[in-house]
Amino acid sequence: MKYIQTEYSGPLSGTVHIPGAKNSSLALLAAACLADDIVVLEGIPRIDDVGILAGIGRDIGMKVQQEGGQVTLDPRWIHSAVIDPGKASSYRASYYFAGALLAKFGRVTIGFPGGDDFVARPIDQHFKAFRALGAQVHLHNDHYVVEAPELTGADIHFDTVTSGATINAMLAAARAKGRTQLHNAAVDPEVVDTASFLNRLGARIYGAGTSRIRIEGVPYLNGGTHSVIPDRLIAGAFLMAAGLNGGRVTVTDVIPAHLGSCLAKLEEVGLHIECDENAITAHGTGTLRATRVRAGMYPGFATDLQQPMTALLLQAKGKSIVTDRVFPKRFAHVPQLRRLGAEIEVRQESAFIRGGLPLRGGWVHATDVRAGTCLLLAGLAAEGTTSITGVEHIERGYEDVIGSFRSIGAKVSMRELDARELPGLTHLHG
Repeated sequence: MKYIQTEYSGPLSGTVHIPGAKNSSLALLAAACLADDIVVLEGIPRIDDVGILAGIGRDIGMKVQQEGGQVTLDPRWIHSAVIDPGKASSYRASYYFAGALLAKFGRVTIGFPGGDDFVARPIDQHFKAFRALGAQVHLHNDHYVVEAPELTGADIHFDTVTSGATINAMLAAARAKGRTQLHNAAVDPEVVDTASFLNRLGARIYGAGTSRIRIEGVPYLNGGTHSVIPDRLIAGAFLMAAGLNGGRVTVTDVIPAHLGSCLAKLEEVGLHIECDENAITAHGTGTLRATRVRAGMYPGFATDLQQPMTALLLQAKGKSIVTDRVFPKRFAHVPQLRRLGAEIEVRQESAFIRGGLPLRGGWVHATDVRAGTCLLLAGLAAEGTTSITGVEHIERGYEDVIGSFRSIGAKVSMRELDARELPGLTHLHG
């Protein structure tokens, strides 16, 4: 079993190239099923989630070839709309195949979404959109079936702001007959990126990036080439790394506007931020201020950044509070941080942090990719050696986590655990 070993690294300094956005890439790869010709996607990260999706695509007949960050997909060979429930359950964004295949096949069978295990992710808003477009949804033990002889445009009012359901509704409506309007739509950059990709193929989607999106259905979509946006969540985590011990980190190939809330919060806690057209530099003074963070939907502070932000706030003297109303149970990293000496108490949807206390190395377990980032940052600030299991979760989101952190001077390495040591580490998962 692999694990990541970190050591106290002092001030971190260097430059990190930011890869394509994981959350956008997963939507784009599924969206390619809508096309009627070859699609080329550029900047796709080589991560485990992409590998799982490629396997699903090949299972249903799509030709998928990845060379570096370029993925070529040929959807003309798709012969099935039945997604293996086992593979779907390991891949949260598998639900995008429902929206992408429904117009072409009229019936999609797919397993319930899996992925990060910090909270159940309801997909009722996805079903609401499909039903509004004229589909029927049948639920079974380990899968569901969406079927519609024809999709017809409709007005869809989401009960809550949800990026996944907004994207899925766009996919289904792109080739539906007539006009669809999405109200209370998510405004995330990943929504805009998916709409831009579909429009490049000939879709007619207007208003992406606002709370109301209009889609005029088209009968077919062409092939085309599209470059995925950079990963704002990975960029945010590396900028936080600059504040651990007063370092200086530059992230390149980013879109600074996508990180507005994150940058404002980092300045609030004491980091200096400099933005160029496609790069951001953060440098810490060595002194951090305690603060309150409230995670929300974009353009608010991202829920995916509240965990690494917690690691940074452990270095800020005083009492900080991190509240997550998007996923109120997303605090599996807290008991792991306590193993390193952190004083954190979770009450309902908030973590109360007593910062400024020394951390000491130990064994911890990552339960999801962002929790893994949090533990990595904490390990780099802790005295001694920290060992992180659950590497498979981290590799779902990072193409080269070791190389990326080493590029800013982090003392980090990938190790292999002797099988004889495993029985003594079972307590980490509790």
